[in-house]
Amino acid sequence: MQEFVLQVTGMMCPHCEANVKKCLEALPEIVQAVPNHQENKVVIQANSNLNLEEVKQAICKAGYQVLD
Repeated sequence: MQEFVLQVTGMMCPHCEANVKKCLEALPEIVQAVPNHQENKVVIQANSNLNLEEVKQAICKAGYQVLD
């Protein structure tokens, strides 16, 4: 199990957090996603074959931006 932390902008409220959580946990490699709109970040617990580009695309598709 690995942990990743991504900086994500555009989340303004708990509803936004729920949207990000839902889109990320739909990916089979992700065990848990914990977004925090106040800190503009998402903590992801995933198995070792996680494709970070796929994760970033899912977040962008949901309407948010990942900072590098």
